[in-house]
Amino acid sequence: MASQIRPSTAPIIAPKGAAGAPPAQPVRKLGAAPPAKPVPVGPVRPVATKPTASSAQEVPKPEAPPSGQPESQERSLGASILGQAPAWAVSMLLHIVVLLSMALVVSEPPKQEEPRLITSTAPEVAEEFEEFEEQPEQPDDAPETNDAVVMSDATIVEDVQVVSTADDLDAAPLSVELTDFSTETAASSDLLSTVGVVGGKGGGLGGRSGAQRQSLVQSGGGNSQSEAAVEAALKWFIQHQLPDGGWSFDLKECPSCQGQCTHGGEGGHAKDRCGATSMALLPFLGRGYTHKEGPYKAQLERGLHFLASMTVAGNGKAYGPGGNMYSQGIAGIVLSESYAMTQDKRLAIPAQMALNYIMAGQDPVGGGWRYGPKQAGDTSAVGWQLMALKSGNLAYLEVSPIVIKKAVEFLNSAQGDDGATYGYTGPGNGAATSAVGLLCRMYLGWKKDHPALQRGVARLAKTGPNSNLYFDYYTTQILHHMEGDMWVAWNAKMRDMLVTSQATKGHETGSWYTGVEGGHGPHAVGRIYCTSLATMILEVYYRHLPIYGQQSVDEDFKE
Repeated sequence: MASQIRPSTAPIIAPKGAAGAPPAQPVRKLGAAPPAKPVPVGPVRPVATKPTASSAQEVPKPEAPPSGQPESQERSLGASILGQAPAWAVSMLLHIVVLLSMALVVSEPPKQEEPRLITSTAPEVAEEFEEFEEQPEQPDDAPETNDAVVMSDATIVEDVQVVSTADDLDAAPLSVELTDFSTETAASSDLLSTVGVVGGKGGGLGGRSGAQRQSLVQSGGGNSQSEAAVEAALKWFIQHQLPDGGWSFDLKECPSCQGQCTHGGEGGHAKDRCGATSMALLPFLGRGYTHKEGPYKAQLERGLHFLASMTVAGNGKAYGPGGNMYSQGIAGIVLSESYAMTQDKRLAIPAQMALNYIMAGQDPVGGGWRYGPKQAGDTSAVGWQLMALKSGNLAYLEVSPIVIKKAVEFLNSAQGDDGATYGYTGPGNGAATSAVGLLCRMYLGWKKDHPALQRGVARLAKTGPNSNLYFDYYTTQILHHMEGDMWVAWNAKMRDMLVTSQATKGHETGSWYTGVEGGHGPHAVGRIYCTSLATMILEVYYRHLPIYGQQSVDEDFKE
């Protein structure tokens, strides 16, 4: 995986003689004579003899120096001899002296630089989101916010390996590569067949913005009241964002709320910041609002920074205290959809890491997921993880086909009536778990006319929408993909029920709370949870395009 390298702050030790260092002292050449005394020409010493008359006359006396000048040094006996020697002898002697001097002269070797000591450490990947940039200018019509935290640049994941954190000695590293979602996927209904035309804005996610969204609202069964309810809910979420950019199920932690909203989720999941932040961000993405487009860019930038930082700091584990694999799956959806919709390269690493943790946390025996990594699975957790992997596939992130095949094995083990119903951890016919299981089957390639799918959908439609928003959330998606008369009847009741039950007074304005207890009811996670599910139900017209509306004749991936 490519990674950004920061310049080292360690000092660099420069070589001697480099710029800025004190000038080097003159170096005497090896073999050169000291300049103070000349080298004597020869080792001849004078020999004492008695002077004779003739010799006294032959040797002239030295002339006296001119007046006013110091007395000259007497010539040595060697110089006298040289003066009387033949020319050829003097020439030979000079040549010998020159040659001997040249032999003794040694050129100074070139200076060698001492090694430069450079110390640098590769940056921890957790620092990718700890560097800040200046806040971008907001348009005049953008809501006023506090200072936004801006995500730093990160490189695209090129080679990803995942090592399980479980205490399983037999668990081998999982290597994943870019591939189709699985061999269980029907190419005709696979959103990957059209996504990515314009940065992830075509195909499956393409209905979320602009004129197409308005067109889908009108043709799919929405109205101006349902759209106004969505906008009111998003405004409520913004009002309950914490200063650090995230959200909390416990609304008493929100400075602007401080418990003014009832049912603030003070239960066992109050500390699950990952789950709360992910549930709050999903409706913005469903509406087509991102940190690049829409009226809440600065707030969503801060929210994604909070979630991505948790994911990177946890080496792919997005959730912290109070969270579990449910939170991980929802975070994987948020990060993958954000990356698919914006192609913001800063999100590539955290999104891929979140998916890798999901894949490494799969039960290696049964193929499911539950609360902790490698636990025997339950259908509800499997639904969130599969949707995260599917969203990652839409974003062209790396998804292992082996993981998808193992998930299909879990669904097979939990189904009843040949796949028309699903239990929680084994065969059964629970309403909510059946809705989860059937939606997974749709994304994994079951055709619209599959007999078990037809029976299961009819059973869900007969039950009708109710105050169990978890059941309503999954069933609404299924019937929207199926279209037809069952969808029309369901939508009219579901849409009007949510519009009329939305809070319209005080600090709760724009939110929902149903009060259903047990199972996956909101008693443990409160108003954030209910408002998120209700908002996404009202966004169903454009949040995901109908699977079977994109169906072609291609049978290559038929199950």
